Amino acid sequence: MPTRTVLKMGDPRLLQVARKVEAFDTPELDALLQDMHDTMAALDGAGLAAPQIGVDLQVVIFGVRRNPRYPDAEEVPFTELINPEIAPLTQEQEQGWEGCLSVPGMRGMVPRFTRLRYRGRDRHGEAIDRVAEGFHARVVQHECDHLQGILYPMRITDFRTFGFTDTLFPGQALTDD
Repeated sequence: MPTRTVLKMGDPRLLQVARKVEAFDTPELDALLQDMHDTMAALDGAGLAAPQIGVDLQVVIFGVRRNPRYPDAEEVPFTELINPEIAPLTQEQEQGWEGCLSVPGMRGMVPRFTRLRYRGRDRHGEAIDRVAEGFHARVVQHECDHLQGILYPMRITDFRTFGFTDTLFPGQALTDD
């Protein structure tokens, strides 16, 4: 189970726009996706973008099962999404708490579109086209932001809602996303 080091906020590689994947169904892409899966699982994350492990490609993975870390969140199907495109289906946004493996120990309230459509490809180049809402939509937006060099603190509109997890939520066993 090889895991990769997750880059932390402040590393300039996290601020770059990732390159599109040109070749599908390759051993290199399979290895990257396996490393991403192993890294996300080892860190108990909800998602991971390739730039977070220093790979400059438009690849994200995400998925959440019901668990105590996300008590109010619906399940999000495990997805490998390559070269994603997002289109909001409403202008309605909702504030919600977010954390990030690249911003460890912190949480912030981030506005996100409540309903969207996302498209992209899977590891074999097959089309993915889904509508997501609620927590699922939030996770997709968060991960795809990484491909544009955006970390969630850049989206916070009120910095009174940004801080250390153990201070914001004393006594709760929350970890980073």
